[in-house]
Amino acid sequence: RYGAEIAQGIMDLHAKGILILNLKPSNFLLTTNDEAIVGDIGIPFVLLGTPSPRNDVSWHVGTPNYMAPEQWTPDVRGPLSFETDSWGFGCSILEMLTGTQPWTGKSIDEIYSLVVLKQKKPQIPSGLPPAVENVIIGCFEYDFRSRPLMADIIRAFKSSQSAISEDGSWSGSGSRFFREKPGCFGYSEWFLAKDHLQIGDTVRSRKSPSCSNLKNMDVPEGTIVGLERDTDQDGFVLVRLLGLHDPVRVHVSTLERVTFGLSAGDWVRLKNDEKKHSPVGILHSIDRDGTVAVAFIGLETLWKGECSELEMAKPYTLGQFVKLKSSVFNPRFEWPRKRGGEWATGRISQVLPNGCLVVKFPSMLTVGIVNPNSSNNALLGDPSEVELVSFNTCPTLLKKYQHLEDFHWAIRPVLAALGLFTAMKLGLFLGRKVGRGR
Repeated sequence: RYGAEIAQGIMDLHAKGILILNLKPSNFLLTTNDEAIVGDIGIPFVLLGTPSPRNDVSWHVGTPNYMAPEQWTPDVRGPLSFETDSWGFGCSILEMLTGTQPWTGKSIDEIYSLVVLKQKKPQIPSGLPPAVENVIIGCFEYDFRSRPLMADIIRAFKSSQSAISEDGSWSGSGSRFFREKPGCFGYSEWFLAKDHLQIGDTVRSRKSPSCSNLKNMDVPEGTIVGLERDTDQDGFVLVRLLGLHDPVRVHVSTLERVTFGLSAGDWVRLKNDEKKHSPVGILHSIDRDGTVAVAFIGLETLWKGECSELEMAKPYTLGQFVKLKSSVFNPRFEWPRKRGGEWATGRISQVLPNGCLVVKFPSMLTVGIVNPNSSNNALLGDPSEVELVSFNTCPTLLKKYQHLEDFHWAIRPVLAALGLFTAMKLGLFLGRKVGRGR
């Protein structure tokens, strides 16, 4: 009950555009009617869409034990959003359940390393009602877009108030498990629940999070002409496609809404470059009237504007090879060079919600580059400053070999060993020929 009441108070503040960013049990109060309320919304708090005047806002807003990954460096790994408070809520509930503060006994640097770099999550106690356990697990998704909103949390907690535990199992409305959505591996149920489809919406097949290719879609683009019950959760819709007489029945989780040619998750570029932040980002949401919210590197909160201010940008996905453009001399983030001064080629290992690329360099050691935002031989890259590298883009045989060398750190020593072995074999062969000639 307390969890549902606290979540309701947070949602009321979110409705006014206020991010709390400092949720913790010591800021919760009980009224004389035994109702839990949020007693301190954090000083300072951040109005959604209003950037903080300080670059080190993360060290002044929030308590390290309860801070979400993007909260530490919101201009790099952000932005801050309503779902940032979902992480703080999850940490607070865990402490209320166990009596132990998350990451207790850890220093600030250790917590930063665990949460931000190693992407660890607080331990969740066993024995919770399934709906509550499920939503708390969702609160600790590294990508804030995959976390539940407060409305989802309230629904899960209220559904479990009448649940009864018997011999380690739960019965009642709180025992309902969320069903896995078909055909949408890689997306959390909370991510899928944020797109509320309506009759008349233009839709297409949902892109895979690891692939931005729009070709070979089951539903290239169509219009919703009918809805089934409980559409937001497990329902189906009827979609009319060009060239087909009868509409097709499609599960809502496999579709994404398209408005003015854009859909949440698309890579976009500002038509008028902004020097204060990266011009390339990822579309967080688009309303039916064309109002958009975009995450850009360099901004601590979502950028708000109109879709007419954006154009489609080249998408980047896991596994692609990239290097800095030759025209870039002072990159936003440190980037290693090869012998001779050319920018090194790395491989994308992660794409952050604002389009920031986490790039690994398996063919070289990034010794001497100290970056608190990176670890394990990985550095960060601005998508507006990089270009794709592949065999097709390598103009010469030498460049193709260098790209092969970038692909795996062992290529050079293997080729060197192969060359040495060949030379030894050739030497033995020539030695025998000379010996026989004598």
